[in-house]
Amino acid sequence: MFPSLGMPEILLILVIALVVFGPKQIPEVGKALGRTLKEFRRASMSGWDEVLEADKEAQKEAEKETAQPRATATEAQEKP
Repeated sequence: MFPSLGMPEILLILVIALVVFGPKQIPEVGKALGRTLKEFRRASMSGWDEVLEADKEAQKEAEKETAQPRATATEAQEKP
């Protein structure tokens, strides 16, 4: 989908960032970007943990259902 970024592309992006933000704001922009990525990773992992937990609960319920013997149709009809 996207081509890989090589060294010339990365240098071009850095030069454009330097022109747009200036040399004094580049560290601040980098810190903000780092915090944003960290928060995004934490939130995505939190969501993934919830999915895994729900899957484990569903598996436990399925194991409980298979462990309990079920009455056949004729046995269910015979019981009052």
